[in-house]
Amino acid sequence: MVFTNPPETVIKAILSRPLTVAVVICSDDPTRDSYRMAGRLKEFGFNMIPVNPCVAGKQIHGAYCYASLAEIPEQVDMVDVFRRPALVDPIVDEAIACGAKVLWMQLGVVNEAAARRAQESGLTVVMDRCTSRDYRRFFLSPAASAGQQGAVG
Repeated sequence: MVFTNPPETVIKAILSRPLTVAVVICSDDPTRDSYRMAGRLKEFGFNMIPVNPCVAGKQIHGAYCYASLAEIPEQVDMVDVFRRPALVDPIVDEAIACGAKVLWMQLGVVNEAAARRAQESGLTVVMDRCTSRDYRRFFLSPAASAGQQGAVG
């Protein structure tokens, strides 16, 4: 069976509420997409937690970076994955173990078996989509503003 992303209404609902989002693997290099995306998530009002074993203990966008999801001392709502598809399986295991509700695999991150396994464990899975692009389209575009007066602060 081929993976299908949730309907647009579900994706919009995910992004419409304040979430604690763990960004795995979050780079401390400002030229990397994961670094820029982590900053945008903070700008959009999410509690962004960087995860990267290579820079654990450092600050990224003012947030303490953890080596793994298991080390995060608070509930993680969503795991935002910046990792090659072949390396997603252990992240899915950690997302399930930490009780995350959403697994979001960024553009180009496609691992259907991992997505199915996460879904079978009760996670909502979004794959091969950009959180920032979707957030801007739903809440910051002129069309969204016209139809959602006052919905976003």
